[in-house]
Order: sequence, then C-alpha cells, then structure tokens
Amino acid sequence: MEINEIVEMDQKHFMNVYSGRYPLYVEKAEGISKDGKVYRDFLAGIGVNALGYSNQRFKDALKDQIDKIIHCSNLYYIEPQAELEKKLCQNSCFDRIFFANSGSEANEGALKLARKYFKKKGSNKFETITADNSFHGRTMTTVTATGQDKYKEPFTPLPEGFYTVPFNDLEALKEAVTDKTAAIMLEPIQGEGGIYPAEQKYLEGVRKLCDQKDILLIFDEVQCGMGRTGELFAYQNYGVEADIISLAKALGGGVPIGAFMAKEEVASAFEPGDHGTTFGGNPLATRAASEVIDIMLEAGFLEAVREKGSYLKSGLDKLVAENDNLIETRGKGLMLAIELSDDLSAKEITDELFERGFLVNAVKEHTLRFLPPLVVEKEDMDLLVKNIREIITEN
Repeated sequence: MEINEIVEMDQKHFMNVYSGRYPLYVEKAEGISKDGKVYRDFLAGIGVNALGYSNQRFKDALKDQIDKIIHCSNLYYIEPQAELEKKLCQNSCFDRIFFANSGSEANEGALKLARKYFKKKGSNKFETITADNSFHGRTMTTVTATGQDKYKEPFTPLPEGFYTVPFNDLEALKEAVTDKTAAIMLEPIQGEGGIYPAEQKYLEGVRKLCDQKDILLIFDEVQCGMGRTGELFAYQNYGVEADIISLAKALGGGVPIGAFMAKEEVASAFEPGDHGTTFGGNPLATRAASEVIDIMLEAGFLEAVREKGSYLKSGLDKLVAENDNLIETRGKGLMLAIELSDDLSAKEITDELFERGFLVNAVKEHTLRFLPPLVVEKEDMDLLVKNIREIITEN
C-alpha cells in the first residue's frame, strides 16, 4: 500500500485529533521508509522505543511469549507479571505495583490511590496540586491535573480538586497547600512542557513540605523514567523519594504498558475491588517490560546513556554558543531540548529536519525536543547537530 492510499484511508475513517502528520510510512523496524529513505530517529515514538528498532534479544523474547500466551486475565496468576513486579520493586524505593496500559491510566491510578489513602485514614483530604506547564494525560482526571489550559478548555466543566502552581517555585507551592491537600504530583523533568528539569533544592523542599503537612508526593515518570536520564528512574538523579510513582512509555520498549508503584504504607490503602484492569499486566506486555529492565540493568548500559546524553548536550551547547537565535539547552541524559528565539519557529525547523531525514519534535512554538532511542550512535548525533547548524545558518 502506498503512502497516499494510507493517508486517504486514514483521513476518511480516523477521528480528527492528530494535526500535521508527516507523510511517512515506516515499513521496516530499522527505521527505513517505504520509499527507501533513511530516517534518523530522535523522538523514539515519543520516548517509547528506548532500545531502538532492531534489538534481537527483545524481539526474540516477544516471539517466545507470543508462542506461549498473549493475554490472561488478572483472575489468575501471571508468571511474567510476577517477575516484572520483583525487578521493579527491587531496583526502586517502592514496595508494590499495579500494571495498566498507558501513562494516563498509570497517573489515574496513582491519583485514585492517593485519595483512597486519606479516605481510609478518615481524612477529608482529596485535593491535588500539580505544576504549571505539566502534562499528566488525556483522561478527564489526568487532563484536569495537567497544567496547560489548551488541553483542558475543550472539556470543561472539569472534575474538582485540582490546582496548579508555578514549577520550581517552592514558596508558591507552600501557599497553595490547604488542609484538604492530599497529593502533590510532579514530573522530575517536565517533558511535553518543554524539557524543564526540577531543581535539586526544589524537590528536596517539596519532600520536606509533604512530610510536614502529611501530603503524598507523586512523581510522574511516564516520560522521564526508564533509563531516559541515565538512571533507571529519574528521581534517582536527585536522591529524593516519592510515595507513588507512575511509569509507561519506555517501560514496554514499544509494547503498551503502564504502571504505578507505591510504598507499602500507601499501597495498603487499596483493597480488593478498589482498582482493576482487563489488559494491564498481561503476559506479553510484562514479558516485554521484563526484558527491557534486564537489558537496561546490564553493566554499562545506563552509563552509556549518561555519556551519550553529555555528548549530545555538548554538541547542542556549542550550537547555542555560536548563534544568538538559540537561547539555551535543557535536560538530563537523552531527554534534551533547545530553546529558540522568537525569530525562529520550532515547527519550521522540525519540518526541514524531516526533509533531511531526521525525526525531531517541536513541543512548543520555540522549543525543539530530542528523545532518541537510548542506543543512539554518536555518528547520528553528530549528523543531527550538523544539520541543525546548517538550517539555523540558512535562516
């Protein structure tokens, strides 16, 4: 099937929610389009394809699991699920886990758990504070938690109990806390908002505030977790622990899976019937995630992510130093961004990069986001920087 046929079929039948789709049909897992053009991927399916597209060990694990069983309900025990539970808990500060199918579901479950925790304590706390510029999902609850009006306005009236304050502003957060505040939900690095890392003192202060006021701290690591920063979890860069954490995207290496984890005291608030899922934690998804974890925990893998992140950031920093129309670089590991001046359009630059065979994302009008597979090669990073330099110079 040719690309024009796919576009015509999609425009006729699919709901009109994705604007500006690029005319690209990826035919091969290595990232080669049907017309034979090579595309160098610096988006990884929006942070999903952490292992790239040709990890044979990962593909073999999926094939093996497909031959055994793909789906089994949670009425029964699932071996890959149990193995994944153990790996995630042993390599984090959390004790219990629930598997969902996406980041939105994971965040929804985390928020439900926070409310149930205080309800079980006999408290009337139910409100959640999030940060301006945050993104937590597309369900009614998680879009309400999101700190960007453009995602919320089409769906008002929204569920009650959610408030936003400026990110990295501890004093504003303290002022927003009331006797009904149950949780503070933050991304250690804001992703869709433009790659803004939390400041060390800010997260430390938030943790202290939560301890003082009996508030649960939730880390949304849907995008910044799972090796993206060079640590398995982004919070490990800060040495600050949350009470609940949400995961998705890279967790399954391309197979849909989400999860939220909690410490024992908090997790024990859930009782049979409080939460559930049909597909979450199925054998195929958990086998995929288990293999991803094993690969990421191999000696040298996360260290290589840190090294590659430093290498790419160094190249981007040089671009900024060379050009007055580039403001700054931001991020950690292989979760990076360049902020452009008002004279440059991020969309126009991503369009030009696409024509040159690079998949990059514009998350704001003047922000380029880079989320390459964690196995990206230095040669590809060099070519990316070279092409951005050429495009900026031409503009």
